Amino acid sequence: MTAPPALSCERLAALPGVRHAFFTRAGGVSTGPYASFNLGAGSADDPAAVAENRRRAAARFDAEPAALTTCFQIHSAEVLIAEAPWGETRPQDRPRADGVVTRTRGLICGALAADCAPVLLADAEVGVVGAVHAGWRGALAGVVEAGVAAMVSQGARPERIVAAVGPCIGPASYEVGPEFEAAFTAADPAHAAFFAPGENDRLFFDLPAFVLTRLAAAGVRERAWIGADTFADEAAFFSNRRAVRRGEADYGRLLSAIMLA
Repeated sequence: MTAPPALSCERLAALPGVRHAFFTRAGGVSTGPYASFNLGAGSADDPAAVAENRRRAAARFDAEPAALTTCFQIHSAEVLIAEAPWGETRPQDRPRADGVVTRTRGLICGALAADCAPVLLADAEVGVVGAVHAGWRGALAGVVEAGVAAMVSQGARPERIVAAVGPCIGPASYEVGPEFEAAFTAADPAHAAFFAPGENDRLFFDLPAFVLTRLAAAGVRERAWIGADTFADEAAFFSNRRAVRRGEADYGRLLSAIMLA
C-alpha cells in the first residue's frame, strides 16, 4: 500500500526527531462526499472506512492506529497534555478539547479540520510537539495561545517553537457578514485589520493571518502558513463551507499530525 500523500512545512521537516504531515483528501478508502481520505470519525462516513484511513495515517508515521491521538473537538480554547496514546476509542469517548501536546515519543498528536486552521508546533531541542485545531471561535477564544502555553508547561520555550498553519480556508475565500467582524472588534478593535471589504456589506476574513498573529503574540518567532486554501481546492481538500453552500449533508475531515520519532 502506498502511503497517503501529505503536504509539509520545510522548517518543521528540518527539525531532528520530529515527523509531521498535513494530509490531503487523497489516498484513502472512503467514498461519496467523503472520498477518499476522510479521518472524521464523527462524520456519517462508514466507520470501517474511517478506521482504515486512520490506520493508513498512522502507518505513514510507522505507528499503529492506537498511537493517533485526537480530541473530540468543540471549538474551545482547551488544550490537553497526553503522556500516553488515548487509543482507538469511540469519537464521543475522546477527551473534549481542541489541542493535544506531548513529550512522549511515538505518540501522534493530531488535529482534524475542514476549513478551520490546524496548527502543528514543535520544540525539537527539548522534545515537545503539539497539534491545535483553530477555528474562528477557538482562535478568538485563545486556543493558539493555550497550545503554546501547554508546550511551555512541558519545557518548551516560545522562541524555540516552530509552528506551521496547515490547509485552511484562505483570505480570498472566507466571506463573512458584519456581525462576524463585530465579534472580533468587540474583543479588540485592532482585529479589524484582518478583514477586507467585499460586495455590499460582505467582508473577507483572513483566518491564517489571524492565527499567525496569535502565535506571534505568544512569543513564537518561526511561524508560517503553508498556503493551502481548503475552500478553493476541491481536488485536494474537504471544505465545510463548500459543502454547506451546496446543501450537502456532511463532509470529510482532513488530518494534520505531528510526532516525536
